[in-house]
Amino acid sequence: MDLSKVYEYPFKEYHRQPRALIGPGTAEMAGPEAARLGMKHVLFVTTGLRGTGIIDELKRSFEDSGVAVTVFDKVESNPKDYNCMDTYSAFMQAKCDAFVSIGGGSAHDTTKAARIVAAHDGRNINEFQGVNHSDTLQNPPHIAINTTIGTGSETTPALVITDTTSPNAPHKWVGFDRAVSATLAINDPVLMMTLPADLVAFTGFDTIAHASESYTTRVNHEATAPLALHAIRLTMENLREVVANPRNYTAMANMVWAEYIAGQALSNGLAGVLHSLSHAVCAYYDIHHGLNNAIGIARVWAYNQPAATAKFADIARAMGVDTRNMSNVQAADAAIDEVIRLAKDCGCPDNFHSIDTYSKNRMGTGWYADRPSSIHSDEAEIDKMATHMMNDLCTALNPRIMTHDHAKALLRECLSGANVRHTGTSVLHAMHSSNGVANGRAVVA
Repeated sequence: MDLSKVYEYPFKEYHRQPRALIGPGTAEMAGPEAARLGMKHVLFVTTGLRGTGIIDELKRSFEDSGVAVTVFDKVESNPKDYNCMDTYSAFMQAKCDAFVSIGGGSAHDTTKAARIVAAHDGRNINEFQGVNHSDTLQNPPHIAINTTIGTGSETTPALVITDTTSPNAPHKWVGFDRAVSATLAINDPVLMMTLPADLVAFTGFDTIAHASESYTTRVNHEATAPLALHAIRLTMENLREVVANPRNYTAMANMVWAEYIAGQALSNGLAGVLHSLSHAVCAYYDIHHGLNNAIGIARVWAYNQPAATAKFADIARAMGVDTRNMSNVQAADAAIDEVIRLAKDCGCPDNFHSIDTYSKNRMGTGWYADRPSSIHSDEAEIDKMATHMMNDLCTALNPRIMTHDHAKALLRECLSGANVRHTGTSVLHAMHSSNGVANGRAVVA
């Protein structure tokens, strides 16, 4: 019997999670841990973290443990293929034997990519997009020291890289490879307390995106459910507080747990079109991934609600909604309203056109210097971004089937749609499609 006719994903895979140290003071253990792992000379890979003192403190920890350190701090947000190749070159030139990524997803993903390149004699990283394209599992060891509450990359077997050199450029691709999981993950909440408030908000929305998408994908991986729902619960209970007061250690520690277990859920349940949308906009504008998620999440949830109503009702309960007198449809609608309120309370913009300056904004700089520093896409560019979405690895996993026209409509709404805070229960602005409005809520039909 061809099981694919009955079950889309009849077999589930549970991926190995790295050993992890979580809690206050764990960053100070990084140097001694590196020595115990037999590391002699490590390459620190980071976006800089200038002014925080984190790199200097960690460097002393490693050197005091007898481990030499070379620092490579040229990684960019939304890491580019050339960042990965430059990191590999720095690793080889310094004759290092291990990597230490320090930061968020950009540092971790770049390091994962450089490890793949090192294990394959310098082949271009763009050759490894997709699933399990590594020919060997023998990568150089990697300690991932996390400084954000959103990436999950320190625990996942995934990486996301922007291709700037092939005929497909700009193209932000997903790699999912059992060879790239870190050797050791370190999550010290004290390091996260230096984050600017806007990046706290954006990375927090990365966490809720990972949790909600891994729970609702068509993979339907049972092991992700308790992790994903608890990550949503922790985010709802703590994100507002850490945005308003990043010095609240208890709330920050709770967000660290939310970030980490959402990453574990993502490792097995994977992601959907919210990530596809974010990757497409990132590819064309180099915008913060978590900010993309904050703008797109309510609209994507509204799009997906008809295909995963019971699961969105579960999400509503995890968000603290009293759903006892609600149908599943009503509860799912309430979840969408709750995530809109969360974005508002955390100061996230309504749509891409209304994005102002934010911390570490690189739009219109570097490789994107010939691109505008604000987002105002015309129909031709929307069509290209929709094509990018349709070719994204995550789109096939989405609970509701996505078409090219649907992708364009969703992009238009995220780019310049109505202020979703002021539309009551109608989250999505009316989209010109075959069915119009369903269940009192505007949807892409």
